[in-house]
Amino acid sequence: MNNWLKDITLEGDLVRLIPLNKQHKQGLIKAASDGELWNLWYTYVPSEETIDEYIDVAEEENQKGRAHAFVVIDKSTDKIIGSTRYCNAINQNRVEIGYTWYAKSTQRTGINTECKYLLLRHAFEQLNCIAVEFRTNWHNHPSRNAIARLGAKQDGVLRNHSVDSEGVYRDTVVFSITDQEWPSVKKSLAFKMKHY
Repeated sequence: MNNWLKDITLEGDLVRLIPLNKQHKQGLIKAASDGELWNLWYTYVPSEETIDEYIDVAEEENQKGRAHAFVVIDKSTDKIIGSTRYCNAINQNRVEIGYTWYAKSTQRTGINTECKYLLLRHAFEQLNCIAVEFRTNWHNHPSRNAIARLGAKQDGVLRNHSVDSEGVYRDTVVFSITDQEWPSVKKSLAFKMKHY
């Protein structure tokens, strides 16, 4: 299990996903500033005040073998445009793709599709996962729609799943793609990427 989520780089036509580290701090802040994403109440995107904790938690989860955090690099500019990670990797059968966010100017450009394609392909074809999970806040409709567009199916809603710092309860929507579904999802994503 300790060596399951090794440091890797994933690369496509539009993006390169590289392991997140402290040297990416300023690039992440700049990307999150594009749209002031930390103001979205239904998701967590780091701000200048929270970036150190964000990176520390990511690195700690990586070291424990429960996650592998990436920064997303736009290959056309060689700039950081967001972050994503494998997470909740409690066994080698199932992993979640989460903590995903992108600079506002890069949203709905095909970048998310390619990122998810790279992560899903690695999870199913190298890590041999039997399912890949996605979770999002009930109120995060853009995220729910994006996950459904990938080809994931909704498993259910975890009601009162957590409580935020202001005492507001979060209902978490859970989606997944199984290994049996991956060939058709892969074909669909490859088709979408050709038409962006």
